[in-house]
Amino acid sequence: MKMRAPRGTQDILPGTSEKWQYVEEKLIDICRRYHYKEIRTPIFEHTELFQRGVGDSTDIVQKEMYTFEDRGGRSVTLRPEGTASTVRSFVQNKLFGLPNQPTKLFYIGPMFRYERPQQGRLRQFVQFGIEALGSDDPSVDAEVMALAMNAYEELGLKSLKLVLNSLGDKESREAHKNALIQHFTPHKEELCADCQIRLEQNPLRVLDCKKDKDHPAMETAPSILDYLNKPSHDYFEQVKECLDVMGIKYEIDANLVRGLDYYNHTAFEIMSEAEGFGAITTLSGGGRYNGLVKDIGGPETTGIGFALSIERLLMALEAEGVELPIEESLDVYVVALGEKAEKEAVRLMYNLRQAGVQADKDYLQRKMKGQFKAADRLNTKYVVVLGDREIEQDAVSVKEMKSGDQIELPINQIVTYLNEKLSGGEK
Repeated sequence: MKMRAPRGTQDILPGTSEKWQYVEEKLIDICRRYHYKEIRTPIFEHTELFQRGVGDSTDIVQKEMYTFEDRGGRSVTLRPEGTASTVRSFVQNKLFGLPNQPTKLFYIGPMFRYERPQQGRLRQFVQFGIEALGSDDPSVDAEVMALAMNAYEELGLKSLKLVLNSLGDKESREAHKNALIQHFTPHKEELCADCQIRLEQNPLRVLDCKKDKDHPAMETAPSILDYLNKPSHDYFEQVKECLDVMGIKYEIDANLVRGLDYYNHTAFEIMSEAEGFGAITTLSGGGRYNGLVKDIGGPETTGIGFALSIERLLMALEAEGVELPIEESLDVYVVALGEKAEKEAVRLMYNLRQAGVQADKDYLQRKMKGQFKAADRLNTKYVVVLGDREIEQDAVSVKEMKSGDQIELPINQIVTYLNEKLSGGEK
């Protein structure tokens, strides 16, 4: 039987993994500038965490989670998203008690959802996200959106659209919920089976349905913005003012609700408008979740965050033709000819690597011509040629591949010479 990776998963091979590393390093650097610290949580959690944190009425909990019993009979789930785990850790480790607040965290790691695999949507995918816990300042909401937009723009994306909405506080949502029930109930039998259930459990999510998005009742559905009480309206205005101050453009979409139950007040998505990106244009999304910490057993604590898929980010870069500045080259290749030279090559390689130089050599006993071809394929900057006779004379050659210039040096000077050359110094 030929073994293959499970459906909905992928291997990230050399040549592609460098792009992932570059993107992840850029995201980490942006988080450093915004003063967000990394958190790493378990890949699996108790199932109840996601039932309570993500919401029983969501598609994620009802249809998409990888849930199983461990050998102790406990129900555990591979994490489908990062916020619930981050908040659980925040509560369990009492991060709310630290003197420096808000607590600003970021994560990068694999998530798991059982859904139909398609381009940019896999069953195992890598998610980057941030969470700011402990502040209900509208400027924090704007900061989270600014970080997300900065990340995309600094990686080279230009065809971006930030879409914004307010879901209001509990009072506003309750008023809007009742209006939605009244609006959609006469059309209940015309809606998909999922939306018929959503209308009873969480009518706001009917607006997020992909199957019924073209139903005439969707166009005339009550807008949450018409049901915002004064505190919710004022909060939303302050968020928009902060975005305006930073010069970040946005659009208001009253039907933007997000797919998770824990959101309130600010909700947003960032979309790609690049030609050929695909039917699903959303790159990332997030929002405020002021009740989530308490739902998971912690004190009353506000929070806001967002998450993006690394896979979809790379798709967007490809759609816009963005070439990441990844240098695929080798600093030094050591060509060894003869038994003594082979041993000297091992020592030289070790010393070069200890000095911070990227180095490699032939391991297939190829002749000189074959070794030079290998060095050329690896886009090598310098080649060191070691032969038994040259070693006895304490004189080996170093060739700069780009210019073709070649110099002979004593063996004990090679490491210093190459280190200076590669660092831009003079011999």
